[in-house]
Amino acid sequence: MSRFREPRVLGAIAVITVAAATVAAHAQGTEAYPGIGRDATPAEVKAWNIDVRPDLQGLPKGSGSVSKGQAIWEGKCASCHGVFGESNEVFQPLIGGTTADDIKTGHVAALKRNDVERTMLMKLPTVSTLWDYINRAMPWTAPKSLSTEEVYAVTAYLLNMGGVVPDDYVLSDRNMAEVQARLPNRNGMTTQHAMWPGQELGGAAKPDVHNVACMKDCPVEAKVTSILPEHARNAHGNLAQQVRLIGPARGDDTSAPEPAHLGDRTKAGADEAQASAKTVTAAAAAPMDLLQKNGCVACHSVASKLVGPAFIDVAKKHAGQADYLAGKIRSGGSGVWGNIPMPPQSIAPEDAAKIAGWLASGASQ
Repeated sequence: MSRFREPRVLGAIAVITVAAATVAAHAQGTEAYPGIGRDATPAEVKAWNIDVRPDLQGLPKGSGSVSKGQAIWEGKCASCHGVFGESNEVFQPLIGGTTADDIKTGHVAALKRNDVERTMLMKLPTVSTLWDYINRAMPWTAPKSLSTEEVYAVTAYLLNMGGVVPDDYVLSDRNMAEVQARLPNRNGMTTQHAMWPGQELGGAAKPDVHNVACMKDCPVEAKVTSILPEHARNAHGNLAQQVRLIGPARGDDTSAPEPAHLGDRTKAGADEAQASAKTVTAAAAAPMDLLQKNGCVACHSVASKLVGPAFIDVAKKHAGQADYLAGKIRSGGSGVWGNIPMPPQSIAPEDAAKIAGWLASGASQ
């Protein structure tokens, strides 16, 4: 905060001015943005300042038990991360790969091997990182919707599954440091890199890199590309036929073989993929806007199974059953498409009805 002036609030927008401009404005006795907004109140600044540091500064008071965390996990987390943190075909497993010896030493032995899948708990160096991420980003479909006690509980349940805390443990701001001392990879992170300013966290005063670019004898300019191996192409359906709502990104035409030269795409193939993507986007714009708005695409895609079934598969199974689908969207359920539950969705009834109607009529693309 020392480098910037206090935020200025305009509705939900904070205008932050650089210190030099602020000093000049004060020297002239004028506001940097006269007539716009107001000073942020201490309460508003506190509400924005939610990060938790590795030394546990910023950790709010509260607590949560392993048993409560299990109930929250099964209702709001298991649909993406698995009942026991084993995940599924979309997400990386959260738990596994650590041992009782790792808890004693603070170093995860399996990280030295190249034949194991790295889980979250294997790499996690601080409990604060886990708590902070759950608090600000989870659940995926409703970030920041968990209460402080629920965040403590979910964190406790994850640590319990990893053998860090016992079944009857209650995690709180008072014992977080004790839990940190049992984290399997607590000694796997160094602060001797000066990436954090100052030495309050034990960091170095200067960066540990002293490389000098030679800028001579350079090879031919490298071309960075990416490919999909043959066994993975079309594994989840043709990417060009699946709507991608993140900026201008569109999927490659994975129904065609990988070109002979890395990164090359025939103009015909590129045009076909682009035309296919535009057709899908235009036809599905209205329902897909609702699906994106309500977080449905976090677990479902149009043509391929992700965490949950593809929309076209739901449409085939429940053709003409709009009322039934609207009810299932809002109430959630499990067992129809496997053992991964879909939690109840806090979606407006009219949105649920529109999505259900689209599905019941065939989920046309």
